[in-house]
Order: sequence, then structure tokens, then C-alpha cells
Amino acid sequence: MKTFRAVALPLIFLLCSGVAQAAEGLIVVKSNHSVAATADKLETVLSEKGMKIMNRIDHAAGAESAGLELRPTEVVIFGNPKVGSPLMQCAQSVAVDLPQKALVWEDESGQVWLGYNDPQYLKARHSIEGCDAVLEKVGNALANFAGAATH
Repeated sequence: MKTFRAVALPLIFLLCSGVAQAAEGLIVVKSNHSVAATADKLETVLSEKGMKIMNRIDHAAGAESAGLELRPTEVVIFGNPKVGSPLMQCAQSVAVDLPQKALVWEDESGQVWLGYNDPQYLKARHSIEGCDAVLEKVGNALANFAGAATH
């Protein structure tokens, strides 16, 4: 079951805008496309913006190979050392969360979502200091990538 963490008014605003805060530190955006189409669009926009696609994992196919069922669920792993390295210079432990990952999944009602780590969550998790400009740039880029992939 999907639970949303927020207080009433911000939650209403976020849900109405098609963006929700889900699992701690995960920004979630509603998609107008299937899981495969959303992940395809994400890969295209990332490549166009100079990001390197490192892997794409189809968890539903993995589950099927084990004789299990899973709704469509894919992870796209991507990054750019020009962006990730400065974050690691501020707090080397952030490397465990890099390269970036985007999760695309279909929920129990058939709605597709794209989720990614909130840079502010990473800031808090890794006690990142002195990298606010980089974190803001990353946050804006991730939001733009997600918007392009989901609309």
C-alpha cells in the first residue's frame, strides 16, 4: 500500500499538481505514459542533456524469471561526473546514492509514477555542507527530467 508523508495542505497541493512526496526522501511524479514509455522518454531526455545512461533494470522481468509476478517496475541509472563529483567532494558518503536513479512503476490502480531521490534528503542524510548551489542545480535538473519523461 502506498502511503504519503506530508501535512494536509502541502499534500493537497502536491497531489493536485501531479507531484507527491512518498517514501522518505523520494519525489514522485505522476506519468501520463506506460512504465516502458516513461523510462524510454527519460532515457532520451537524459541523453540529450549529456547524462550517461549506466543501466536500465526491468524488475518485473526479473520477478518473472523467478516465477513471480510484479507490476511493471523499472529503474534507470544515470549520471554525470561533472555533477556527482562535486557532491562527493562535499560529503564522500553521498557516493552510495550515486549515480542517480529513477524508479518508474505502475501502482495497483494502473497509474504510472516516476520517483527519484530528493537532493535535500541526500543533503540531510549525508550532512552535506557548502554545496547548496550544486544541490539546487541537481534538484532543478531532476525535476526537469521527470517532467519531460512524464508529460
